[in-house]
Amino acid sequence: QVQLVESGGGLVQAGGSLRLSCAASKSIFSIYALAWYRRAPGNQRELVARITNGGITNYADSVKGRFTISRDNAKNTVYLQMNSLKPDDTAVYYCNAYDGNYSWGQGTQVTVSS
Repeated sequence: QVQLVESGGGLVQAGGSLRLSCAASKSIFSIYALAWYRRAPGNQRELVARITNGGITNYADSVKGRFTISRDNAKNTVYLQMNSLKPDDTAVYYCNAYDGNYSWGQGTQVTVSS
């Protein structure tokens, strides 16, 4: 399994931006898919964005046009750029990797105030 460490969460006003980072403990070059999930209070964990090692991305409808996922294989890091944040984006955000096994980070809190 790969160890994942998220960073970049925090408190931001509605309309603001944050960039989350997820550093992996090994090369992500061969990791098939990297993703960001989130869990808001009282809700189930949901997929936010996903990127394959071929660069194919997909997004939850609720974040399309506002969030961008990217990966830097040289830095073994995946990013989530979040723009035009809304209070509904408030959640704990988790990094996920799939290389035959699923690995999860510990999560980072994002709070968007109205």
